[in-house]
Parts: sequence; C-alpha cells; structure tokens
Amino acid sequence: MQFTDRPSELKGVFEIQIYRAGRLVDAIREDNLIVNGAKSQLARLVGGDGALRHIQKIGFGTGTAAANPNDTALTSAYIKNLSGHSYPTTGRVQFSWALSNAEANGKSITEFGLICADNTLFSRKVRAPISKDDDISLTGTWTIIF
Repeated sequence: MQFTDRPSELKGVFEIQIYRAGRLVDAIREDNLIVNGAKSQLARLVGGDGALRHIQKIGFGTGTAAANPNDTALTSAYIKNLSGHSYPTTGRVQFSWALSNAEANGKSITEFGLICADNTLFSRKVRAPISKDDDISLTGTWTIIF
C-alpha cells in the first residue's frame, strides 16, 4: 500500500451579518482559506502539544492581497476574543464573533482571520471593504469543517 499526499479536505465557511444603526443591511456566506499555519497547529495538537494551539481570537484587517496558504498575519489588524464556539454536527466546530459599533471605527475592513491563542493565523478571508463607522456593527460565525 502506498500513501500519497492529497489536498486537505479541511475547509471553512465564513458568515457575516452587517448592521447599520441596528438594522440588518447585508448577510454573506462564503468559503474561506485555511492557511498552512493551521496544519502545523493541528499536527502539534494531535501530537499532544496542545498548549495555546486552540482558536481563540478573530482579527479584522485592511489587507487586500488575495488569500494565500502561506499567509501568517493580517494587515493593521484589530484583534479580539471570539464570543464562543459550538459543535453543530460531527466534524465541525463553529466560532461565533461580534464587532460592536464602538470597535475598530475608521477602518476599511477587507480581511478577516481566525487566530490561535499563540497568535498563529489559522484561516483568512478577503472580501469587499466594509467602512467601519460608529453606526456599523458586525456579527457572524466561522465554521471549520474536517
């Protein structure tokens, strides 16, 4: 029997709701890129080196370069802890997050990232800019599928 390295089936689904003055103005659901840092984190976690390997934070950045497996950070990121997580079905973990109308104002948010407790970037999503002002709030989920 011969084993071959095949593309990872690990993937993510990014969901965002955009509110202006408390009213929903847009809802988006898109796939996202799981970066190479995730593979290293998961290998170490499975090997028993689990300290600080878990996903703990979300970042909101201003970078515009296309997502790449070698990405390691977001540009000019505002980073905060996730709101929580759940396990909706077998082989899935879903992270919930929110960005209030008092956070990251003045940024043109073009990228999002899930970040591990040791600050390793796990996944990254690039999209059309969101001009973050004090009347804009965001909520969402990010599901990792194994």
